[in-house]
Amino acid sequence: MELCTGGRQDREARILVILNFSETSAVGRLLEDDGFVTKEFTEKADVYVINTCSVTENADRECRQLVRRIQRKAPEAMVVIMGCYAQLKPKEIAEIPGVDLVLGAAEKFNITSHLKELTHGDSTKICSCEIEDLQGFHSSFSLNDRTRTFLKVQDGCDYNCSFCTIPMARGKSRSNSIENVLSEIQKIKEAGVKEIVLTGINLGDFGKDSSGQKTDENFYSLLKSIEQSKGVERYRISSIEPNLLSEEIIRFVSTSKKIMPHFHIPLQSGSNKILGLMRRRYKRELYSEKVELIKKLIPDCCIGVDVITGFPGETDEDFKETLEFLISLDISYLHVFTYSERDNTHALTIEPVVPVHTRHERTKILRSLSYKKTQQFESKHSGETRKVLFESKSKNGMMEGYSDNYIKITTPYNEEWTNEIVDWKI
Repeated sequence: MELCTGGRQDREARILVILNFSETSAVGRLLEDDGFVTKEFTEKADVYVINTCSVTENADRECRQLVRRIQRKAPEAMVVIMGCYAQLKPKEIAEIPGVDLVLGAAEKFNITSHLKELTHGDSTKICSCEIEDLQGFHSSFSLNDRTRTFLKVQDGCDYNCSFCTIPMARGKSRSNSIENVLSEIQKIKEAGVKEIVLTGINLGDFGKDSSGQKTDENFYSLLKSIEQSKGVERYRISSIEPNLLSEEIIRFVSTSKKIMPHFHIPLQSGSNKILGLMRRRYKRELYSEKVELIKKLIPDCCIGVDVITGFPGETDEDFKETLEFLISLDISYLHVFTYSERDNTHALTIEPVVPVHTRHERTKILRSLSYKKTQQFESKHSGETRKVLFESKSKNGMMEGYSDNYIKITTPYNEEWTNEIVDWKI
């Protein structure tokens, strides 16, 4: 049989997209091991697997459109929907004409056994559980690109931010063990990968077992074990909450030979009032302290920031406070997300609601600031020689790579540099 894997990218959180990418890759390998052949989503296949992110206001419509496209192209194919949307609204998905199987959070890695029992044309089968009953950790990593892979080491979240559905879709915080992580790293190394991005829903909360109970391991001890291992050459921390980014982690990265000088730290708002409404676990003062310490110990470090615009209750003055705060910080780029309503979240009860056009105007302002911050950061390092890992892909005769501190380099394609770390003058 032929299999096609695909997925929609949602803006619930940048890290959720990355995590789903690694899981889609892992599910693809499971099916290949069972005799399936992976094809591009645009090609005709016998089974189509759609790995969904969390629910947006357009999720239902987008999912229906995608299923209709599949039906037109391959009317006899089976369609499987899995991922966060499948966990949150399985009955809603099951009512979409053409969907054969809906797999919740606990069942997506059992996809091969479910497919063996599935017959096209039967009533839609739903395999899901209450999120409170979800236990177990399934490791996953992407191997679509030999240069860089995303390795999931943590899943779920015990936080309850008022805008977020991830705890409802992913369950409580739980992690892999350090021993298992190091074992996965060796597999990735054997595949020729040069850089690993450590990912999770709440990465800094690493250290809880498969049932969510605390262990004697934590994210700091994971980093130390990685540093001492004989694994891949380069590692990045995908995203870490400011309240979980400890001074010992920052100091460790400042002396590490393997962990790249690059932090991505969610802020969401520069207004303490809005941070409170969001139910975030820190204030802007703590965030500022973390950035200052990083720049003191690692002056060339790249710092990325997540921000949400137009959250309910955000006045013009609140947004101005966020803008001025971001201008004052020595950061390198922003990922700006326009607030989008989520069903069953506390944020829906907060007033006043910010008009959609105002949300988009604020997003444009912050994205313009992000461009300026990036230009400033890169200009500071102009003329320096840094380690750049080049990717293998050729785009119109050009190739791309990233420096240790995440400066993007584009240069004419040279096959000798593919998947190699090169000393490069910025």
